[in-house]
Amino acid sequence: MTPGEYIQLKAFARVDGAIMALLWGIAFACYIAGLLNPILLFIAIILVFVTPFVAAKRLQMFRDHALGGIISFRRGWAYVAMMFFYGSLLFALVQYGYFAYLDKGFLLHTMQSMMENADARQMMADYGMSTVMNESLAQMRAMRPIDMALNMLTTNLILGCILGFPIAVVIKKSQNNN
Repeated sequence: MTPGEYIQLKAFARVDGAIMALLWGIAFACYIAGLLNPILLFIAIILVFVTPFVAAKRLQMFRDHALGGIISFRRGWAYVAMMFFYGSLLFALVQYGYFAYLDKGFLLHTMQSMMENADARQMMADYGMSTVMNESLAQMRAMRPIDMALNMLTTNLILGCILGFPIAVVIKKSQNNN
């Protein structure tokens, strides 16, 4: 890959990373609102599962419009990994902003309320999960907003690298069939 091709790859990956961050931001907002409204929680889950398909579609558009329909596996994987990298950085900023300035303990309070429900308490006791859930909530209380954002940043980066392999395999094309 020449330096010009690398610059082109980064430029397109930045734009598509912003699209991924927007998708994840909407999913995150639906998740937070979904703690009180199950329909929004369902929408959040759908948006999360749509992520690899959006990444594949964006890679296909990059291949067809910027590269004339030809892309190698390695370039495709690098594109997806960079797209997830840029998207993860932007999404981490969104999450940090939410947890630092908007949340005010809403997420933890809502989870605590769910765990205090009699049915949930009984189910956790039946499965021996009461101690684990209490410890998890205590750990979440101890986390700073930057910790939460960095945790999700790391998760998204790893997922992007892993999902890049099958996406690049499916989208790669070594010759133009036109």
